[in-house]
Amino acid sequence: MKALLRSPPVQALLAFLTWAYLWLVLKTVRWSHEGLGLVEEELKLERGAIGCIWHGTIPLVVAAKPRLGGRPAKILISLAPDGEFITRAAARRGMPAIRGSKAKAGAKAKGGAAAFRECLDWLAGGGLLLLTPDGPRGPREMMAMGVARMAKLSQAPVYLIGLAARPAAEMNSWDPTRLPPPYGRGAVVRSE
Repeated sequence: MKALLRSPPVQALLAFLTWAYLWLVLKTVRWSHEGLGLVEEELKLERGAIGCIWHGTIPLVVAAKPRLGGRPAKILISLAPDGEFITRAAARRGMPAIRGSKAKAGAKAKGGAAAFRECLDWLAGGGLLLLTPDGPRGPREMMAMGVARMAKLSQAPVYLIGLAARPAAEMNSWDPTRLPPPYGRGAVVRSE
């Protein structure tokens, strides 16, 4: 079953369905925004910046993208095969991915070092980077040290982006991922 789900045609279909779902959520959910002044001031500086969202709110990140003032943004996504359709869907939404994540001690490399360098280069060029400091495997809603290291080396400011929607179904996963239906209510809150 996993081989079927990871086949290129199925991944392409999943990417399209995910993109369509995200487009529908973006267009129909009534979003409120707090802390926009912080982001607007940052966007005027045209320097790199890091935006952090919890892994369980990835489907809601589409609500933050339109408020980036056209600035280029990339999202950090793991090299896991399941991340492929998410990568494709994010690219359709105008957020290309940087792929890689930290490997467990003693496990096979997952492209984390190369992705870290690519993130630093992106930030040095003035790009905006969105990432999940608790992903891809947790612990849930606990920030890993990678964000602090990246911020220190790049001198890029870090913004926390809280995302919520109501109603929202919760998937039975470690994060748990929240999936809002169309026509609900949502909030995007930004803080330094």
